[in-house]
Amino acid sequence: MADAATIGQSARHRMRAFGRSAALTLACLLGACQTIVPRGPVEPSQQRPTTRPTDTPAIGVETGIPRDAERNRVALLVPLSGSNAGVGTSIANATMMALLDTQNQRVRITNYDTATGAAAAAQRAIAEGAQLILGPLLSDDVRTVAPIARAAGVPVLSFSNDLGVAGNGAYLMGYVPTQSISRVVDFARERGVSNFAGLVPNGLYGERASTAFLRAVEGAGGQVVSLQTYGRTAGGVSGAVTRLAAKAPYDAVLIADSGSTAASAAALVKRGAGASTRILGTELWNSESSVAAKPALNGAWYASVSDTLYRQYAAKYRARFGSGPYRLSSLGYDSVLLTVRIARDWKPGTAFPVSRLRDGDGFSGIDGAFRFGRDNVAERALEVKEIRGGTTTVVSPAPSGFGG
Repeated sequence: MADAATIGQSARHRMRAFGRSAALTLACLLGACQTIVPRGPVEPSQQRPTTRPTDTPAIGVETGIPRDAERNRVALLVPLSGSNAGVGTSIANATMMALLDTQNQRVRITNYDTATGAAAAAQRAIAEGAQLILGPLLSDDVRTVAPIARAAGVPVLSFSNDLGVAGNGAYLMGYVPTQSISRVVDFARERGVSNFAGLVPNGLYGERASTAFLRAVEGAGGQVVSLQTYGRTAGGVSGAVTRLAAKAPYDAVLIADSGSTAASAAALVKRGAGASTRILGTELWNSESSVAAKPALNGAWYASVSDTLYRQYAAKYRARFGSGPYRLSSLGYDSVLLTVRIARDWKPGTAFPVSRLRDGDGFSGIDGAFRFGRDNVAERALEVKEIRGGTTTVVSPAPSGFGG
């Protein structure tokens, strides 16, 4: 049975390979802050994803009260209606795919719609016997659900990227900016960049990105020449770039925002500081399929989870559901791989063995190696990509495991 493979002990940026077993496991598997939610699937969709394929029975998935006392009961809390229904449905589809791919018979997942009330969804899930919650997606929903789940002794594996909601029984699987910023800064230093500048938006994401950027540059032995913030208003970015240009020269500029905003800012940066100025991005860029097609970002570097296995997963998803998945849906898939692995030693009807989430060996999935630290945040092995000629090229591969 395919599952989430384990990986080795930790070191921050130098990690050794897993070995052949984890690679074969995933090959077999695929062979058969405020949470920032992207507004469309990674690949063009001709129809809205459904929560159940028309040609394959949904093994271990139901929409009502779980009836199977022989399986571990797991609740998936995501928006299945409202403005975020697309990404929520894509995550729900991904969790079902993971159960089908692993042919698991020990886990039953029930879907609950957080768009109609996250608290009510959590209360209903727990009342119906859930001993583990996957989700929610939005940070506000995690804040609502976590104390309810904690009181019942039910851990929460959230898909949020907001570090502020981690802890007290809530774990974060989302891609957090601190890790991607640290990775791309370290890579830039290795390539000779010493003087950095930054552009970050106002708000919680920008605040955390700023802190991560300053710490990463200092830790890498570089210097931040200027760090400018901006509001998402007319002239906000251009004003920040003007202030930034007054501090030139600098070797690279981090733009901690979406790919679209970064492309607009990058054109202004190169006009004011020189065409050779390197642009750096964050994990947000990996959720935008069109980012590589933006000429202003040609030559830019950004760090993210690997897309190698994701591309195989996306092809299978498209074949099953007739449309491309949202990039975040891989979090749902990987959360099931983790659950299935732990379920080997999880007796149905008993509490979820939460201590297993802190296994030093960690886990592996569609998005590569990850493990939970003492802060309850998934630490991930990231790759660095360069936008070049309308496509992305991996210039520093993600390690396949954590080194000792």
